[in-house]
Amino acid sequence: MADSELKSLHAGLLSSVSKADYTAASRTLSVLKLALLERNALIPSSSTPVPTLLLAREILEIGALTSIHQTDDAAFSRYYSQLQPFYEDGRLTAKSPSPHRSKIIGLHLLLLLSKNDIADFHTTLENLEAPEEDPFIKHPIMLERWLMEGSYDKVWNATKGTQVPSEEFALFSQVLVGTIRNEIATCSEKAYASLPVSNAKNLLFLDSDGAVIQFAKEKGWEVRDGRVYFPVEESEKEALASGTIIENTIGYAHELETIV
Repeated sequence: MADSELKSLHAGLLSSVSKADYTAASRTLSVLKLALLERNALIPSSSTPVPTLLLAREILEIGALTSIHQTDDAAFSRYYSQLQPFYEDGRLTAKSPSPHRSKIIGLHLLLLLSKNDIADFHTTLENLEAPEEDPFIKHPIMLERWLMEGSYDKVWNATKGTQVPSEEFALFSQVLVGTIRNEIATCSEKAYASLPVSNAKNLLFLDSDGAVIQFAKEKGWEVRDGRVYFPVEESEKEALASGTIIENTIGYAHELETIV
């Protein structure tokens, strides 16, 4: 592929992203990665010109962010892995530091949280300098602390659009919220025989009674007479009813007093 064609494709990629046409961007990325492979630029090499490597880094970063808009966490993880040699190459950092590096690392940390991969989360942090000074890195750090405390209400508030450091974080946060919601659902099944639909809505951070009914259907719960009934053994409920998991989760003490 000629350099002129490569530049044209790159311009087309930028245009697609600016229009939020991520399907078109994904198609262009596939072609661009083949062109970079032909130029020995998918992995930094001393024989590859620095400008070509900088272009490759930018294309891979666009690919990582595009995969988030397509809710493809597997593709994001692949792009993240491909980018690491570029971030570790001193020639590229000296020539032109990446404006997207901390954002992509922060998104990787958020994805690790959603998968409950705490070991890899802390390993990634250990390799960063002053992580809490960067807003993209500080955000997942705070989320992880609240998760460890069981303060899921704080996590929920922090994942709302106005609280996240970028649009991509808001999109990826939905994966984390889904993980938390399923954990809360498991605790609820074991702690209670049933809950009013209105309380279940608050407990599970759902927006409406209809959303509770839909979620209950997916979990195999029964909903009747305005209550959600959990299909678990009575012995399991008694064993965990005295715990504080739910209280840490919801943070609404007054409402919890009226449950059951």
